[in-house]
Parts: sequence; C-alpha cells; structure tokens
Amino acid sequence: MRFNLQRKLLVLMLLVCLVALASAFVLRDLMIRDFKRHIAARDQERVFQVLTSLETALAQPRWLQRSAVTTELVRALQSGIETRLFDPEGNLLLDTDRALQKLPLLTKRRILIDTGYGYGARPKGPFTTYAVTFHNQEQGWLEARLLRPLEEQRFLQAANRFLIGSVLALGLLSLGLGAFFARRLANPLRQLTAAAEKIADGDLGQRVQIATADEIGRLAAAFNRMADSLEKHEKLRRQLVSNAAHELRTPLMVLRGELEGMQDGLLPTSPQSLQSLHQEATRLTAILDGVDDLTKAEASFLNLQREAVQLTALFDGIATRFGRLAEDKQARIVVACPAGLTVWADPDRLSQIVINLLTNALRALPEHGQVELRAAAAAKAVVIEVADNGHGIPAELLPHIFERFYKGKQGGLGLGLAIVRELVAAHNGTIDVVSQPGKGTTFTLHLPQPETRSAL
Repeated sequence: MRFNLQRKLLVLMLLVCLVALASAFVLRDLMIRDFKRHIAARDQERVFQVLTSLETALAQPRWLQRSAVTTELVRALQSGIETRLFDPEGNLLLDTDRALQKLPLLTKRRILIDTGYGYGARPKGPFTTYAVTFHNQEQGWLEARLLRPLEEQRFLQAANRFLIGSVLALGLLSLGLGAFFARRLANPLRQLTAAAEKIADGDLGQRVQIATADEIGRLAAAFNRMADSLEKHEKLRRQLVSNAAHELRTPLMVLRGELEGMQDGLLPTSPQSLQSLHQEATRLTAILDGVDDLTKAEASFLNLQREAVQLTALFDGIATRFGRLAEDKQARIVVACPAGLTVWADPDRLSQIVINLLTNALRALPEHGQVELRAAAAAKAVVIEVADNGHGIPAELLPHIFERFYKGKQGGLGLGLAIVRELVAAHNGTIDVVSQPGKGTTFTLHLPQPETRSAL
C-alpha cells in the first residue's frame, strides 16, 4: 500500500506520540519505584519504633507491663502495624486483636474506623519476626506485618487514573492536531502535483494559490513564475512560427508564380527574370538566417563565453567595418569611450548587439548624419549607448520595436532588435530607447558587472 505525504505525517506524529507516552510511563514507573522505596523505609522505621517502645514497656515493673504492652500494640495498630508478641518459649502473650478487646467499646470502635482494621484493611501477607531484648537478653520476639497502606494505594490509583486520562486526552489532541497540520501541509503539495501534471499534459494555464509565506508558499510562488514563463515562451514560440510562416509565404508565392509562368511560357527565361528569382531566394535565406539568429539569441544564456572585452578596440573595429557604408551615405561614426574601459561579456554576442543597433542607426541616417558609439562605467555596471541624429521613431511605435517581425518605415526583417533584446537579457542586462522624430534615437544598454573579475 502506497503511503501519501499526509499518511506519512500522521504515522510520524503517531510514532512521536508513542515515544512520548512510553517516556511518560517509564517516568511514572521510576517515580513509583522511588516512592515505594521511600514508603518501605518509612514502614521499617515505624516497626523499629514499635519494637523500641515494647522494649521500654517491658522494662517497667511487672504489674505495669501488661497495660503498657497493650498500649504499645494499640499504638502500633494506629500507625498501621498488626503485631503479635511471644515469650522466649514461643507462647503468645498478646496480639492486636486481644489488645483491642481490652479497650473501651467506644475507643475500640474509633480506632477500628480510623485504621480500617477489620474493614478490608487486615493484612494478608506473612509476619516478619523481630527479637525483643532487654539488657542484652532476649525477652521474646515480635511478629509484625503492615496494614494495607490505604493512603499510598489511593495515591497510586489517583496517579494512574490521572496518567491514563492525560495520556488519552493528550494522545487524541496530538492525533487531531497532527491530522489537521498534515492536511494543511499536504493540500498545497497535492495542488502543486495536480497542477504540474496538467502542465506536463500541455495545459500551461495552471496556477496554484499562495496561502502561506513559508517554504511551501515560496515553492508555490516559484511554480507560478515557472508556469508564467512557460506560457509566455509558448506564446512567443507560436507567434514566431506564425510570423515566420507569414514572412516566408510572400517570397515563396512570388517564386512559385514566376517559375510556373516560365514553365507555361508566359514569362521569358531571361537574366532579368533569373535575377528576380535570385532576389526572392536571397530574401528567403535572410529570413531563415534571422530566425536562426533569434533562436540562438534566446538560447545564448546557456552558452555565453564571457571574458574581459576592451570596448575601445571593439568599437573601433566595428566602426572600421562599417566605414564604407557610412561614407556612401556621407555620414560619420564617432567612438566616445574611455581608454581601458572593459566589460565582462561574450565578445561575439556583444559585437552582434552593437552591429544590429549600428545597422539600424545607419539605415535611419540622412546625408551628413552621425552615429555615436559611447560607453561609460557606472555603479556595478557598464553603460553603452548607440545614438544617431536620424529620422527618429514615432512615439506610438516605440512600444513595439522589440517585437519579432515588427517592421518600421525603414523596412528590414523585423528581427534585429528582437535579437538585441534577447542577447542583452542573456547578459542579465537591460536596454532602453529614447527617440524624437526628426532629431534622432538613442539606445542605452546597462550591462551589470561582477564586483571582482580575475580576467580584468
């Protein structure tokens, strides 16, 4: 039989209760043992006191001895001891019953009521023999046995009743509390398990309630964040597939139409027609390369190869590569970076970020425009800016420029900025954009840096 968490917690609580109960009974036995030892020592002391009193009574004149011995045997009964006194020859001289008979009826009745003697308290065990001596000579012997200790017995019975009652009450209370808290602990985990199984079956809309702030509550919060992330990435994946299919459909339809026209003889197979086909094929390749770059950017956090990157050298190399393109537009690329400034990043991914931003900036520049590549150190971060004085971006378009396949007025595939955002996120950084139509656009990257970097 498989035990779930709630049953395991109940079994654990039951074991704890059993251990506690066993400890209580062990403690009870130890206490009763010590109590009985104390009572036995006290009873032995009482017997010796009776024996001493008898020896003192026997030392009196003979005409007073019988009355004194009777008095001592009655006192022994009042202290809870039944006695019998024998002479040296073994003849019974006096016992408790005969001593009581010598008392007045009222006194006898009062003693019997007080001691319970004859009302169920008469001893049933054997007598213990003690020698009675006087002047170092044996004058006889005394046999004594204790009455049933009613007070002690009542105390033990009351203690046992209290222990059993408290054990039952506390045991039931512990089991009730254990069942309650086991249910409280197991229910959130049961909900988490059910939600996880549904997510595994493809239902990404599952969420669990966060009822506590303890470890289970934090687990539920982490589960909800995981589910949100999975749902978000699934939506992005579907959107990517849908957008890619939409982007690929147009060039494929153009290629298909022109090829069918050539096959039917409606279009000539000329260099111009082949050039058109080549352009559409190039566009298809660019779309597929863009989707591949975006996929790699999304997975780049798994395989970033970070190292110390000299930003001045990086910017100068990129500016040199794009110098010809800038000259064709009669524009300038300006590098403004402190000498020796380094950033802890993947050099290939960082180059791709700057190149994508620079490409967009050059596309938006008018003639005689300018693009600046700036960098500066900040608190535990490095700030990189790509600023241009181009056409700018309308305010209503700014919230959408990082979306996949979103195209502005300058055309393109609509994947460059989406790739930039993913690569910046892979570096645990952020990217912001500020733009004014007609004045230009500035992209600002914040790349957090570790406090100590052995490579720098």
